[in-house]
Order: sequence, then C-alpha cells, then structure tokens
Amino acid sequence: MYHLGHDEFIKRALDEDIGTGDITTISCIPENAVSRGVFKAKEPGLICGMDILIRVFTLLDPSVVVTPFVTDGTYVERGAVIAEISGNSRSILSGERVALNLVQRLSGIATRTFEAVKQVSGTKAVIVDTRKTTPGLRVLEKYAVKTGGGRNHRFNLADGVLIKDNHIKAAGGIREAVVAVRKTAPHTLKIEVEVETMEQIDEALAAGADIIMLDNMGLEEMAAAVKRINGRALVEASGNMGERNLREVAETGVDFISIGALTHTVKALDISLKFFE
Repeated sequence: MYHLGHDEFIKRALDEDIGTGDITTISCIPENAVSRGVFKAKEPGLICGMDILIRVFTLLDPSVVVTPFVTDGTYVERGAVIAEISGNSRSILSGERVALNLVQRLSGIATRTFEAVKQVSGTKAVIVDTRKTTPGLRVLEKYAVKTGGGRNHRFNLADGVLIKDNHIKAAGGIREAVVAVRKTAPHTLKIEVEVETMEQIDEALAAGADIIMLDNMGLEEMAAAVKRINGRALVEASGNMGERNLREVAETGVDFISIGALTHTVKALDISLKFFE
C-alpha cells in the first residue's frame, strides 16, 4: 500500500503538527532519553495503515523501531496490541499524533466498510466508495475501503464518465450528454448516468448507458427500476446510503451500492500509544 509518493504528505503533516518545535517534549524530556511502548486498540475494529504508522517514525527518526503485530485487514478486539515502538523518547512523542491520526482514520474507514460489506453478504451487491474523500488523502482512504472489503469507484474525474443531474441540465438532456461524451471520451471508458425517474431510466437506456445510477430512490421504486433495466445496464444505488438499511437496498437487485459516508463522515477507530514505565 505505501509508496514513496506518500512521503511528501507525511512530511507536511509532521511540519504542520510540530511547527518550530515540540516545546513540551523538548522542555521536559532529556535529549538522549529512550522509551518503549505499544499501540493499543481501545475498541474492536479492522486495522489499516500499518505501513504509514511505521513510515511516520522512519521519516522523523530512522533510529526509532516500530514492530507491527498485525497486518492491514486484521480484525482486532478491544485491548489488542497492534504494534510496539522503541527509540528516542522525543522522536516518538513528536510523531505520535500524526501517526495516530492516520492509522485511526484509515482503520475507521476500513471498519465501516467491513460492516457495510457484512450487511449485504449473500447478495450480488458490491459496496463501493465515492470521491467524497479528504483532500490529499484519497489514495489512502480508498485503499482503506478496499482493505475493508469494498471496491473503489472513480479515483478522479479522468477515471470514468459519470453524467449527473447538473451535467444533464447543462448539456440539454441525457441523450445529448451521452452523444457528446461518445464523440470525445475514449471508447474504453464506460458511461454512467444518474437518474431520478423511470422516464430518465428509459432515456439512459435508449442512449446506451453502460451503468445507471439510481439517485435517492425508495426501495419499491428501486426494485421496479432494476426490473425495468432488466440487465441492459449495470445498476448502482446512491444517495444517503450511509443512513439506509443496506440489506434491503441490496435485495432490490442492484449491482452496486455507493456510500459517500464511508470516507466523509467516518468515525476514527480509537487507538492509543502507551509507554511502559
């Protein structure tokens, strides 16, 4: 998961947190003091971001040693020790918050995704994310979704065609938008169209849409839409899915359920660092 492209982001995060110096640590901890401690999960969840946890301290002080006890995708219970750390006390204390912020957030996303995937188990529905990610953290957050068992939607606007309501209004209609896209977009890209009504579904099918996104539909309307599409296009359910009963949505027969809340309103998994005496 980790690659060198993340280094600049981590360095910026460390600079943001440390500023001109960790005044508390510098003031009360001797320069050559050494400490050992553990990262412990304070609630159950799926761990994600162990490579990032290690890399934060490597960039801050290569002499600090982080020994992971779990790998990404491991479900842990409350109280589980996920890693041990040892080295210069000042370095560990100065990197603690950045490391925890990242692994807590990624683990929270992975955990929420894992729970969503579990809800639709046994159906054909696949849980997917959206572009509602933290600016600068998209690659990591989408990795966390995959760690939780979900699948990634578009990574960016160049990744695929998704014609939404405002595109339709600006282009003059669904047919007009799809025809225009086919003239310019590479033939390798699938075309997805967001719809709100049965009439729009018929327009999207007639225009040759590959995927139809059902936006904020009720369960009965969703089931009727799946029946109407009848395999002529893939079907995605979207719109406040983080607040819906995912099992019921999946049982309407949709192929995908996209959930923005996986990344934009996630609760961080509670993880702490505790030094030994």
